[in-house]
Amino acid sequence: MENFDLPKTWQTILDDIESQVSPANFVTWFKNTELLEVVDGSAVISVPNGFAKEWLENRFAHLLTSLFQKHASGITRFECRLSTAPSRLLRPQPKMVEKTPTMFSHSTTNYSNLQTKTDESKPSFTSHQSPLNPRYSFHNFIVAEHNELAHAAAKAIVGSLGNLYNPLFIYGGVGLGKTHLMQSVGNAVKKEDPTKKVVYISAERFTTELVESLRNGTMEQFKSHYQNLDLLIIDDIQFLAGREKTQHEFFHIFNSLYQLNKQILISSDRPPQSIATLEDRLRSRFQGGMIADISRPSLETRVAILSSKAEEKGVKLPEEALVYIAENIVHNVRELEGALNKIFAFCQLQHLTPTVALIKSILQDYLVKMQKNISPQDIIRITAEYFQVDGKLLLEPTRKQSIAFPRQIAMYLLRTELALPLNQIGDLFGGRDHTTVLHSVEKIESGKEGDKNTKTALHTIHERLQAFRSE
Repeated sequence: MENFDLPKTWQTILDDIESQVSPANFVTWFKNTELLEVVDGSAVISVPNGFAKEWLENRFAHLLTSLFQKHASGITRFECRLSTAPSRLLRPQPKMVEKTPTMFSHSTTNYSNLQTKTDESKPSFTSHQSPLNPRYSFHNFIVAEHNELAHAAAKAIVGSLGNLYNPLFIYGGVGLGKTHLMQSVGNAVKKEDPTKKVVYISAERFTTELVESLRNGTMEQFKSHYQNLDLLIIDDIQFLAGREKTQHEFFHIFNSLYQLNKQILISSDRPPQSIATLEDRLRSRFQGGMIADISRPSLETRVAILSSKAEEKGVKLPEEALVYIAENIVHNVRELEGALNKIFAFCQLQHLTPTVALIKSILQDYLVKMQKNISPQDIIRITAEYFQVDGKLLLEPTRKQSIAFPRQIAMYLLRTELALPLNQIGDLFGGRDHTTVLHSVEKIESGKEGDKNTKTALHTIHERLQAFRSE
């Protein structure tokens, strides 16, 4: 086994990491770590707390493995071990007065002028919450079939915080308007009563705050900050999956707010039952409230969204141009707005009037190619061909695994590719109940990352669908 200069090797890797992650992530997760030993190709990294261990072994596993291979080719894997000694700093720091060692480092605070540790010496808790964006309101949120339930529930809780739907759990894909809707709630509550304490924060920022509070000794202030809110809006809750300590603290904050009838509003990219490694007690709390989904908008809705966004910017686009964009950008609202921004910027700089022909030219790299429409029957046929089964069998009531799994894949693709309603999908498969379809969709959704067969099937069938569209 190659002999490594452990401190030098680790410092080289840290230098590389620092150039690839944000300063906040570097300080939070990599400060006070060290390379303890290398045994049989396995590196042992000392970390100051359980949070750092979880993050390095999960979120940064791929990065660390690749950097070990780059800077120390004999290391093929790593593990993290909690440090039992006071943490050491990564780089030289300003002179500090020695303090009684604790499990969590307080190195981000300057103690150079302190002789003894007093209550006043504790750093104050700082929240990383994002301010509410005043652009987001119910007034400019386009309501249609794909988001009607979520919108109605969101408006309802404004006038009855904590008493109607608590928690309100909204889920849907990227760029479909979850953040817009949730911030609309926050803005409406503040407009109705400016004294209400409202926080909007992402789950990632919440986790960072929690770790910093543990490290800085401000955990009580952290808890007090969140337990005294009137409305907690937390985005992308699926980010907490697999992070046991963060989930533990969030569970207690959730319970405190819930018991005081304070409103909790949560978003995710999937329903609670499909979030892998989410604690059962949290999943149960989420499912105990109101769950509403936001799906992909229809063509008519996309046209309406484009028209509204154009009106906000004071630009009038021809109807034909709106339809052209909507027909070619089908996945989410964010992409629609990005296309409009590109059109407006180009026309403003060139002093041109946006026409259909000009828009086609401007967006040639942005818009997807005009593709022939794909039908539900095409999806069922291509799925059956992949699994080498008769497509007609997918429509029959048999429960054989060789048929049941392909059927679930087909149902999932009909939902995600064509955004078909659950009852319509059920009708295609012999009149199955919408709850049966929902179960199939959620099963595939939850397994598409962890189950190799599911992941491979979806990837291959998706490629075949794309090829079919382009034929």
